[in-house]
Amino acid sequence: MTAIYDCSVDSQLLTGMRLARGAIGRGELVVLPTDTVYGLAADAFTPAAVQRLLDAKGRGRTSPPPVLVPGIPTLDALAAEVPDAVRELVAAFWPGGLTVILHAQPSLQWDLGETRGTVALRMPSHPIALELLSETGPLAVSSANLSGRPSATTAAEAEAMLGDSVAVYLEAGPSGSDYEAVGERPGDLSSTIVDATALASGGPLRIVRAGVITRERIAEVVGEELLAPIAEPALPAAADASADADASTDAAPDETDAARS
Repeated sequence: MTAIYDCSVDSQLLTGMRLARGAIGRGELVVLPTDTVYGLAADAFTPAAVQRLLDAKGRGRTSPPPVLVPGIPTLDALAAEVPDAVRELVAAFWPGGLTVILHAQPSLQWDLGETRGTVALRMPSHPIALELLSETGPLAVSSANLSGRPSATTAAEAEAMLGDSVAVYLEAGPSGSDYEAVGERPGDLSSTIVDATALASGGPLRIVRAGVITRERIAEVVGEELLAPIAEPALPAAADASADADASTDAAPDETDAARS
C-alpha cells in the first residue's frame, strides 16, 4: 500500500516532499492538500501522466483537469490573453478558491484532453501545495476521488478511493477549513469556476460552478453588470466535468479546485 506522509511531522514532510517531487518528475501521481479539497496531481506537460490521472479517477478526455499554478505571473505564461477583469479577480482571490477559464497559449506543449483551446487555472492557498508547485511548475490537478464519489478532505479518504494508483500521499489535516460550504451541493467546498473566455470579445463573465467564492463577492470586484445571468447551464471543456471539480465532483467541473484544487 502506498505510504501516507504526515506533513505536520518534519521528517515525514521532508521525505514526502522529496518523494512527491520525484514522482511528478517520473510522470506518476501525487495526492496533495489544497485550501479547498485534496487534489490528485500530475505533471501538466507530460501527456501520459495526465492520462494516468484521468484513468485513476475514471474520467475520459472530455473532462480535462484544471491546472494549479505557483503564482500570478504564471497566468501570463499559460493564458493567451488575460483581460483586466481577470487580473482584478486574481488580485482579490488568489491564492484561493477561484478557478478561471481562459484561452490557452497556443504554443504550449501539453495535452490535457479535449480542452477546445482553453485552460482552467487556479493558485491554491496552501503552503504544501505552493511549495510543491514552486519546485515542479504547473500541475494538472483534479479532486482526489473517484468520479462520482465525494471529494476527499484528507489524504486517508483519497487513499481509500485511489489506492496504489497514486505514488505519494501528502497529509496535512482536513482541507477547506478556511471556507464556508456554500457551493452547489451540501457540504461542497470546491472552488468557484468562472469562464472568462468571452470577455475579450465583449461577452460576459460566466460562473460555471458555484463554489466557495460567492457570486456576490465576485460582483463586488468586477461589477454585477459584467456577470452573465444566473441561469446559464453550459460548462466549458476545460473545466473538469464533474461536480467535484476538483473537488468538484461529477456534475460540474473539477476543482481543486482543480480546480477543477
